[in-house]
Amino acid sequence: MKYRTKCAKIHDGDTFLTQSGKWIRLAGVNCTELGKYGSQKARNVLCQLIEGRTITYQPVSKSYHRIVAYVWVYGRSVNNAMRRLGYN
Repeated sequence: MKYRTKCAKIHDGDTFLTQSGKWIRLAGVNCTELGKYGSQKARNVLCQLIEGRTITYQPVSKSYHRIVAYVWVYGRSVNNAMRRLGYN
């Protein structure tokens, strides 16, 4: 099942909070943790892709109280965009 909501806050390059209060982690994407080299760049990339936008997500699992999901903006895969940029 797919859900629609807005991105409210970006945590890091692979995790964000929705307006509906759900923490989402991008499935198949692995970014440097906050405070480590490269983490701010990954966070900025995700911000450019989804911050403040309506997203569609499809949950695939849960991890550490987050929903692991495939995410789309305007019908384009955010997961694939991040992987193409080397975050895998």
